[in-house]
Amino acid sequence: MSYQWLDWAKRIQAISQAGLTFSKDMYDIERFEELRNISAEIMAQYTELDMTKVKELFTNETGYQTPKVDVRGVVFKNQRLLMVKETIDDKWALPGGFCDIGLSPAENVVKEVKEESGFDVMPVRILALLDKNKHPHPPEPYHYYKLFILCEIIGGQAAIGVETNNVEFFSEQHLPPLSTNRNTVSQIHLLFEFLRTPDKKTILD
Repeated sequence: MSYQWLDWAKRIQAISQAGLTFSKDMYDIERFEELRNISAEIMAQYTELDMTKVKELFTNETGYQTPKVDVRGVVFKNQRLLMVKETIDDKWALPGGFCDIGLSPAENVVKEVKEESGFDVMPVRILALLDKNKHPHPPEPYHYYKLFILCEIIGGQAAIGVETNNVEFFSEQHLPPLSTNRNTVSQIHLLFEFLRTPDKKTILD
């Protein structure tokens, strides 16, 4: 689904953020602050987010704006895929989350899988690096890249975390209700293709 208004708002936000980062002239700074306000107004107009909340999201950003990175652990066991139930929406997702500063993608995925599912894993390979804008996720204020990393279980046991309230393995034919902010049905089917075809090439948007 196309959200042209969202693309405009994100681009205006990125331009304003870059201007506020590099501009020295007070009048230019005022203009870029006004651009940031316009992007927030667009976001608030077309979403259910409060204007104050949108401004907080945007003004918390500093420096040159780049896409955020979301890492997801892809863990298969007996032809089934590991998923966790998110407390925030009571729906299911691959264990994962934003990459933390100071950790590599591999270190991040190990940490996220352990915290959300209880399993100790070893990263094996990158299966896909996807641009969230190119997939049917609900609209969001930021631009994300999604990194799907195949992992093998090396220890631990199923256990819920602070952000999860259930842990299970699912077959491709019996998927639970998905948390579409985090993963889509088409992405899950894509991951099962790697299970059937281990030498399948990495997918890059």
